[in-house]
Amino acid sequence: MAQEKQVILVPDYLSVRDLAELIGANPIEVMKRLIANGIMAAINQQIDFDTASIIIEEMGFEAQSATAVAQKAEKERRAATAQTWRKMYRDEKPESLQVRPPIVTILGHVDHGKTTLLDTIRKAHVAEGEAGGITQHIGAYRAQHNGRQITFLDTPGHEAFTAMRARGAQGADIVILVVAADDGVMQTTREALAHAQAANVPIIVAITKTDKRNANTDRVKQQLNDLGLVPDDYGGDTIVVPVSAQQNEGIDDLLEAILLVSDESEIVANPKSTAKGVVLESEMDKNRGVMTTLLVLNGSLNVGEDLVANMTYGRVKAMYDEKGKPVRTAAPSQPVSVLGLHDLPQAGDSFEVVKNEKLARSIVEGREEEVSALKQQGVRKSLTLEDLFSQFQASEAKELNLIIRVDVNGSLQPIVDELNHISESNSDGIHIRILSAEVGNISESDVMLAATTKAILIGFNVEPDSAARRSADTQGVDIRSYTIIYKLFEEIELALKGMLEPVYADKTVGVAEVRQVFRISKVGTIAGCMMREGEGRRNAKARVKRGGQIVADNQGVSSLKRLQEDVREVRQGFECGIGLANFEAFQVGDLIEFYVTERVS
Repeated sequence: MAQEKQVILVPDYLSVRDLAELIGANPIEVMKRLIANGIMAAINQQIDFDTASIIIEEMGFEAQSATAVAQKAEKERRAATAQTWRKMYRDEKPESLQVRPPIVTILGHVDHGKTTLLDTIRKAHVAEGEAGGITQHIGAYRAQHNGRQITFLDTPGHEAFTAMRARGAQGADIVILVVAADDGVMQTTREALAHAQAANVPIIVAITKTDKRNANTDRVKQQLNDLGLVPDDYGGDTIVVPVSAQQNEGIDDLLEAILLVSDESEIVANPKSTAKGVVLESEMDKNRGVMTTLLVLNGSLNVGEDLVANMTYGRVKAMYDEKGKPVRTAAPSQPVSVLGLHDLPQAGDSFEVVKNEKLARSIVEGREEEVSALKQQGVRKSLTLEDLFSQFQASEAKELNLIIRVDVNGSLQPIVDELNHISESNSDGIHIRILSAEVGNISESDVMLAATTKAILIGFNVEPDSAARRSADTQGVDIRSYTIIYKLFEEIELALKGMLEPVYADKTVGVAEVRQVFRISKVGTIAGCMMREGEGRRNAKARVKRGGQIVADNQGVSSLKRLQEDVREVRQGFECGIGLANFEAFQVGDLIEFYVTERVS
């Protein structure tokens, strides 16, 4: 029996000396073999993988591309966090699976032509009847191209796309990222790209508005290349299709690209299985009751079947296709409007058919009890730096997902480079995956992405806005703010090694705006305020901000009055008088932030 050859992982380029060290050979011997193959190379000269593999094979080893192995590992990692539909057919027999139509969603900047592109594809003019041409709801429809079907999700933006994912479901197989040829890549485009990449969905780029006088597709392709979406005509693997919806140009090419990517992605389902899928939308029809739009991802849905959709259930009394025609059965990738659920499910809820109504009711009651128990326990952060290592040891975390926001461009690349270096040099098995790295404050959209991907938000010299802070508290997202760069790197390194201790952090509980300033004898200066957010607390600490800058911090609240009465707290929307222990230089327009120090666990 032949002995298996030792596998040597070889980088794309390496020196002759490095090659010799890889296989434990004398550099002179390697140089002799190169010469024998007609290659003159000095000991420090770089050779490519193909050349190195010849020598490695001659010396009794098997050469494999380190890049190819890394790409395969990344593909397997992505499969582990697969799209919803892949998880739904895992238990199906391979011989039962059939190719199903791809499901496509279109993301991008608000006025780059998403709705117009959809309208052109389906030969309807929805855009003209909607305010500002913006999609007002989530729907779906099917289109035909070369005898094959494609299902399009009519989403209003990447926030809705991610909101669906946040609820545990993901309908789209392919994302079309639209970029206008006259505007180029915008901030919203970057956000949409980050959400699509985090979802591990194949991306096709449609460059719209190519008929405009100031269109510049080459500039857009270069911008895409800079974002890591290397166009196919640049030698990359991202299909980029220039289109003009107004002139009806490039539409067939785009549909062809969708089918090509679909074939590569092996999108399949078992149409004979019991139905599972995603809720797209729901509404209360005053004549018919609860109407729910469902998208079947696996199996077939039939009239008369009982199904559960997260916290509600019901029997399918009637089904209608996207044209409003009654249907008895919905096949994989088919959107249908269903009558029969007891309550309104939320967009993104998963649904599945069950044996009978009794089982459906039992499942929903069990879920309600779980939700009630979780509410009593309070919100717990889904992942923190402190518990990263323990989750990894329990096989609950494979990598550290980060979303990075910084104040200036000059800080961004050094932070990303150093974090990548920390990831590569970490030997404990946890690696860093940067989902998004941008200049700007932490937004609610960032928090939504972090909640969906179990990522940690890193802010360097930036703070979350009030909406982001509220959302983070609700979703249990860990936001880490830094002003010292080495502290950022130090905490990440310690977290990867399981040595980061729990920390105490300030949590803002209320913000008041100074409307008037009063000087009261024997009392001091009092700020007449309106509570803008949260609540002011007598036992909290306070800081004063002016023009975004902190002018006083760690102040005790010496006085908190409401209508001349001392109170323990004042809630949002009410006026109050505030006095601080060691600060009197209030100015109209100042913001007083009340905060408490809590342990971050």
